[in-house]
Amino acid sequence: MTDKELKQLVASLAVSQKETDIQIKELSVFQKETGRKLDKVAKMIGGVSKSQGDVAEDFFYNSFIKENYLGSLSFDDITKNMEKHRGKTQEEYDIFLTNGESIAIVEVKYKAHLHDIEKLTRKFNNFKQLFPIYKDYKLYGAMASFHFNQDTKDELLNQGYFVVERSGDLIKTENSDYLKVA
Repeated sequence: MTDKELKQLVASLAVSQKETDIQIKELSVFQKETGRKLDKVAKMIGGVSKSQGDVAEDFFYNSFIKENYLGSLSFDDITKNMEKHRGKTQEEYDIFLTNGESIAIVEVKYKAHLHDIEKLTRKFNNFKQLFPIYKDYKLYGAMASFHFNQDTKDELLNQGYFVVERSGDLIKTENSDYLKVA
C-alpha cells in the first residue's frame, strides 16, 4: 500500500468515524425520547390499573353496605381503606367488616391472581399485631374480585378464605367447610 493510499484510507476512516459519532449521538437522543415516551405510557397504564382497582373497591364497599355479610356471618360495621403502622409492620386494608365478636378483612382486586393470596395471608397474619384491640375477636379473611380464575378461587377456598364475586348487581360469597379463624 502506497503512502497516498494509506492517507486516503486514514481520511476515509476519519470521515466514517465522524458519521458513526453523529449516528450514535442521534441514537442517544432517540433513546432518551423513547424512554420519556415509555415513562408516560407506563404512568398511563399504572393510572388505568389504579382506576380499575378503585372501581372494584367502590363496588364491593357499596355492595357490603347493602348486604353486610360473608356467607352466614353478619356484620354491623364496614371500614374502607384503613392504613395502620405499628413498629416495623405496616399494612393497608381495603375493606374490613366488624361485629361484636368477629372481624373480616377483605382484599379487593379487579382481577385476582394466585400471587395475590400471599398478600392477603400477610395482611391476615399482621392484623392482630397491628390492631391489638381486636385480639379476642375471630378474624376471617376474604378476597373480592370482579374475576377469579379457577386456580385462584380453589386455592383461596383451600386456605380457608372467603371468595367474594360480582353477580349481577349483587355479590356472591363462597367458603369451604374450613374457615381460617385466628
